This record gives sequence, C-alpha cells and structure tokens, in this order.
Amino acid sequence: MIMISERGITKKVLLIFLFVILMLQAGSICKGKEFRPDEWIIREPGAFPLYPDPAVGDGNIECIAISNIYDVLIFPDPIKGLTPHLATSWEISPDGLKYTFNLRKDVKFHNGDELTAHDVVFSMERLLTIGEGFAYLYLDIDEVKALDKHTVEFTLAKPFGPFLDTLVRLYIVNEAQVMANLEKSGQYGEFGDYGKRWLLTNDAGSGPYMIKEMELESHLLLEKFSDYWGGFEENTPNYVKLISTGEPVTVRTLLARRELEITDMWQPMESLQAAAKLKGVELAYTPCAQNLQIMLNTKRAPTDDIHFRRALAYCMDYDTVAEKIYMGSPVAEGPVPAMLPGHNPDLKMYRKDLEKAKEELKKSRYYNDLNKYPVEIAWVAEVPEEEKIALLFQANAAQIGVKVEIRKKQWGQVIADAQSVETTSHGNVMFVGLHYPEAGSMLKSRYHSSTCGSYEQQEWLGDDQVDALINKALGTIDRDERFAVYAQVQERLVELCPTIWLLDYSEIRAYQAGYVDWPLADHMKAGGEVLCPLLGNSDYFRDMRVYPDKRAELLGK
Repeated sequence: MIMISERGITKKVLLIFLFVILMLQAGSICKGKEFRPDEWIIREPGAFPLYPDPAVGDGNIECIAISNIYDVLIFPDPIKGLTPHLATSWEISPDGLKYTFNLRKDVKFHNGDELTAHDVVFSMERLLTIGEGFAYLYLDIDEVKALDKHTVEFTLAKPFGPFLDTLVRLYIVNEAQVMANLEKSGQYGEFGDYGKRWLLTNDAGSGPYMIKEMELESHLLLEKFSDYWGGFEENTPNYVKLISTGEPVTVRTLLARRELEITDMWQPMESLQAAAKLKGVELAYTPCAQNLQIMLNTKRAPTDDIHFRRALAYCMDYDTVAEKIYMGSPVAEGPVPAMLPGHNPDLKMYRKDLEKAKEELKKSRYYNDLNKYPVEIAWVAEVPEEEKIALLFQANAAQIGVKVEIRKKQWGQVIADAQSVETTSHGNVMFVGLHYPEAGSMLKSRYHSSTCGSYEQQEWLGDDQVDALINKALGTIDRDERFAVYAQVQERLVELCPTIWLLDYSEIRAYQAGYVDWPLADHMKAGGEVLCPLLGNSDYFRDMRVYPDKRAELLGK
C-alpha cells in the first residue's frame, strides 16, 4: 500500500501515479477510438414501429434487427443457401414426423449464459403460445423436447414438407433471462406477459449484435457482441443503427454527409439515381423474392365481386410500373415470384386490356351503380413510390368508369386497419416478402384463412379450396408432388383474382461503397445467383466491413 501524507509525496511515487493515470486515459482514448459510433458503424433507415422481440416482429425492419440479434438452428445464407448454424447436424425420421438436432457446445448468450437445448424448447413454446410473428409456420408441431443438454427433438402432429426450411425463422432466446423479466400482469397465465414488454427495448439473444439502446419511435442501436461464437473478421462494424426515417430528402442528405451507410429499399428511383452521383456511393441490386401488388378486399363492396376485381386487373398498366416506377424489376408472373422454388410458370396472367376490363365490369353486379361505389386505394406513407402506383391505378380505373379515391397511411395505421374487414381499404399497395425459401411460404402467409387480419393478407380471401390445397401441399413430403399442388393453388388464385400482381421486386438501394464492403452487393454485380433471398436477409451486418479512414477521406478530413 502506498501511504500519502499531508506533507507531500515522493517524486518516484508521483511519477508512478501519473503514469498509471496516463495509461488509464490512453486506454480510454483507444477504446473510444475503437468503438466510436460515428466511425465503426452501419446506419440504415426503415419504417418503424420496430418490435425486436422474435416472437412478435415479422416485418422487413424487424427481420433485419432480429436476424442480427438472435441465432437460428439453420442459417439462411443468401449466397450459399441453407447452412448449419446452431445445429451442427440433424436427422429426420422416415415418416417425416421427427427432427433431431445436435447443437453447438460453445454458444453464449449476450449475458454470458450458455445456450442449451432447453432454450430451444422454450423459444418454440413461447413463440407458439404468443401466436404472433412467425408462429404460424409451426402450428403442426406436437412436441419439442430436450433429449439432453445439446440435443433437441421436434415431433410433428402431421407431415410438413418444408419444415426444415422454416427453421430459419426460429430465433433462440435465453429462457433464464426472459423468465427473470416477466411482468406478472399479462395474458399468458403463470408466464405473465412472457417478457414481451422487456423485449421491446432489451434482448435475450446470442447473435453477433446486441441491443445497446432502443427508442421505440426513433432508433435501434446495436453493439457488436465480442464473445460471439462465430467470431468476427477485421473491420466488421462495431455498431449498427436502424433509424426511423425514410423521407427521401433526409436520406439523401444523410448519405451526402456520410451519416448513412445503406438506404432502405423504398426510396424513389430518382432519389436513388441522384444519390449514385455522390462520390463513393453506388447502387446495389439484390433480388429479395418479394412481390409488389395491390391487395383487393374481397369482403367489401365493390371489390367483393370477382368480375369487378378482374376488371381492375385488366385495366392496370403493368408495363409502366416496371419500366417507369420500379425499373429493373420484372412484371409479376403470378402470386409467387418467378425465382422461387415452386413457382408455376404456366399461368395465364392479367395484362392491360381495356376491352376485357369493360367486359368483366359489365358482368359485375355493381355495373349500373358505379357512382355509388368508389374504390379506396391506400399506399404506405413511408414508401413514396407507392403513391405513383396509386395515381396510375386511379387513372387506369377512370378509363373504364371506376372512381378511385387515394388514401395515404402510415405503416402503423396499415397494420391496425388490416385487423378488420371494415377498416381494410378496397385496395392496398403492398410489398410482401418471403419467410422461408419455398412457394409455400408466400402462399400460406398471403392467402390461407389463418392469416386474415394481418398486413400480409388484406384480401380477406377465406376460400375453402385455396385453404385445402395449401394444407395438402404443405403436408406433402415429396418435393415434386408438393410443387405440383403449389401449381394448383396458384391457378386457383389467378382465377379468383384477389390481387393485382404487379412486380417481382428487386431491391435497389444506395450504399457507401467508398468505405463499406457489402459482399452480397459485390456478388450480384458479378452476376451471381441468390439462393436464399429472405425478407431482411440481405442485411446481415457481420458479413460487412467498414473503413473509417476511407470515410474520412470522402469527408475531406
């Protein structure tokens, strides 16, 4: 122990004392430089609200956040396809009812707890009990149990052909941490609120990034998890910030100031083209197995009439959407994107034909009272290009005597309105993406009766034949047989015309190529193929690299 008297201290002790202080300060400075958010960071805008709870969130911005915070058994690598992740290997019983997974033994949650098979069991049971997010993918599970600390077994009540593919959406949470943060008042009995309130602003994951700061209406700041089992390469971003904005002028300004690294996918084409003129900024084209459509409410007059819906489909100018509004994206070839396994290439699609549109309209029971039945079409305020589609639809419909009223809705309002037939607009301009890499994902989430009342199915279709065919397809283990049934589902949907299918959308985003390496963007520039283009899957930040020195050069520092 060093004793310091009131009369002073020796020179030697003073030097030692100053040296220690300087070293501590130097360490603090170095650490500050290493982790300064304005240097080692990827920032990206998106449409909030954002629910980072993996049992709740399923929108694009949420999939981006959740897939970086939480790990899955099988990883959906966009380029390589499905690869082992938390699960190192697995076995499937001959009848397709039992799936047994062997887990990695070196995985830690963000709080330091070990990840075990019991956490996998808890995660699935929690997801199914809450019944939100991606729970609908797992309704055929009869039992999930831990055979030992690192082995988990799923038993299905009936065969589910694409079950393995769906596990890309089972995000594993820390059971002990969630249970320690329950609110007693809640709808889940002894589990209270099941940790839902706590997981709005915190995480219980084991992924490469963890929540550092969450402002529900503002931003989500993620910090690199230094003990991540998969490790990190040099120059992996230390921070990721998802920002609640999408306003084009704001986005371009942030890009120009090098305060935004990647734009969202909803920016207007003219805005993206202007951004690409900035030094060091390039455009990335990444297929994402999303389609752009106008969902038609089949339970409200006048779009409850099949001939009225077909008339709208025949009057729409698809080529203008593809050539003028979303350049680089092909016209849709049905309910399932053409790049997706299980797509039916033999469908006879609707194309602009005013004579056919008028013929169908005359068959409609509303033909003699068109003035009494205006069509309300809604577009998402955070996606400015959708207004152009709404205006085009309005002009096209006027050519056959149908009046269209346009309504702008914030994303939160879209979600709320989709929960009842009465508040769902007649038409809704909407992007919908893939949850697992097969046609069944799109068909189930978009058209099965079980998904009515969600933003993904604002058609309120409720067709027994469609439901039966989807159920049959998903229950078929043989892939070729399953795809044959998918083809029948798509034919039935085209017949019913609950949707005006516009585009198979390719994401177009501007990014700071001058100081950010984005392997997926480079892969696409080289003409590469994408095998697993899931919603939110393009933004796995652990694969990206950031170079602050290059950023400083672009800023002129």
